[in-house]
Amino acid sequence: MPIVWRVATVRAVRAETPKARTIALDVPGWPGHVAGQHVDVRLTAEDGYTATRSYSIASVADGRLVEITVERLDDGEVSPYLVDDVRPGDQLEVRGPVGGWFVWRPAQTEPVLLVGGGSGVVPLMAMVRAHQAAASTSAMRLVHSVRTPAARLYDDELAALPGVEVTHVYTRESPDGDPVGRLDGDRLAGLAFAPGDRATTYVCGPTGFVETVADLLVGAGHDPARVRTERFGPSGGSR
Repeated sequence: MPIVWRVATVRAVRAETPKARTIALDVPGWPGHVAGQHVDVRLTAEDGYTATRSYSIASVADGRLVEITVERLDDGEVSPYLVDDVRPGDQLEVRGPVGGWFVWRPAQTEPVLLVGGGSGVVPLMAMVRAHQAAASTSAMRLVHSVRTPAARLYDDELAALPGVEVTHVYTRESPDGDPVGRLDGDRLAGLAFAPGDRATTYVCGPTGFVETVADLLVGAGHDPARVRTERFGPSGGSR
């Protein structure tokens, strides 16, 4: 089926952090999606100028409903509008789903390690939710690197999840004054599965973060073919 632009209606919005919120979209004709895929969102100004950004889908497939979580970049063209101005009843143009490599499917039975930097946790959250919805028994661990506790996305939901090990790594400020710092080889080795477990790892976040984590995993003996990556740049959208 060709990927076409569709007019979606905003059904609900909810705050995730002071700088991020989730937008629930009703998309007529939506063909469904797999955890890890993304959508393109296009905004058109009154003078005809358009801006398009890609955002990971945060929700599991549920008819016409698609949820994205957007973090505001103060100098962005699209994210400030989506975070600060969009209201239920507004309409947005969306195109998708896009992507077929960085996905998790319930038929997978191997252990799964999810490593997200900042808003890179969004597609990983879709995988967590798909894992829960399918009652999957495969082992799953989520490592989320954030600057401060206030930047944690999906906090209450993750805290209540059964069967998924969740760890936060803080780079600027920790909740209890514990040491902070970037995710390094020693810390990652203590959180990842052993190379012999043949886990599939999904890493998403800023380019530098993704490359560092992927290199650390491969350097520790993990099969490069089992390390799947997705990165985003300074525009605020994925890819």
